[in-house]
Amino acid sequence: MRKPLTQLARPSGALAMVAVDQREALRGMFAAHQSTPVPDSQLTQFKVDVARELSPFASALLVDQEFGIDAIIDHKALKNSCGLIAAADLLVGPPGGAATDTAVDPDIDPIRMRDIGSVGLKFLVLWRNDESPEARAALVQDFKKLCEISDLPSIVEIIVKPPRDTSKSFNREEEIIIAAREAAIWRPDLYKAEVPFHGEGNLNLVMKNADRISEAIGSPWVVLSNGVKQPFFNDAVKACAMGGASGFLAGRAVWADIVGAPDIPIALRTTSIPRLEQLAEIVDTHAKSWSSW
Repeated sequence: MRKPLTQLARPSGALAMVAVDQREALRGMFAAHQSTPVPDSQLTQFKVDVARELSPFASALLVDQEFGIDAIIDHKALKNSCGLIAAADLLVGPPGGAATDTAVDPDIDPIRMRDIGSVGLKFLVLWRNDESPEARAALVQDFKKLCEISDLPSIVEIIVKPPRDTSKSFNREEEIIIAAREAAIWRPDLYKAEVPFHGEGNLNLVMKNADRISEAIGSPWVVLSNGVKQPFFNDAVKACAMGGASGFLAGRAVWADIVGAPDIPIALRTTSIPRLEQLAEIVDTHAKSWSSW
């Protein structure tokens, strides 16, 4: 039986969630705006600022243990109405760069995460069509054990990647559907998928492929914003919601372009909060409530 997502949702049953669990990728984003090294403390302060400014407008906030969760709790930066999701993935990759692989983080204590207020755990799978589905399933099972131990909902995210064998073809749009079909076997409480066509072009096609994701996963799902240009994200969320998505769990489309601003809290207030308010209105109006699955 799937766990309820009440503590991640808005009163409408839609999910309007902000991700700030980026790690080395976020360091790289800051590095692009400054000549000095980016210390861990700068990443942590950014996450605390995001929590303080955006949590009143988000139904949940996704944060990593490495740089974010404890500081956010210590600073009481998270509004009570905003659910806390703990990232349970270890991101493998170069300093200042994007993840190239993932594993279950051995340092995550799911009971502790629950006890400090987390209401969900999340795990990222980098999905390649030339890698073993059995190995992926085993990885997700290990993650789901953490969710069972803590009785927290499982949130599984898939980002499809080109095959490691560069001679093989890669059809991103079809593989998003195939990956969702595979994820359905894992039975996550919530699935997190990429936006079809990066939200560009004919929005009817985005909606139709969102409908195909809905059919493939057969349970509540949301979209992420990675790969979607910010100006397209609102319409992309609307199209996906009309295709059955229950909302979004997004970071970059909400806050990426304020990284490097001279005053981060002010930039969050003037740029990110209005975006989040618009997105919340879109999902309240168009998204399928998680409870109607």
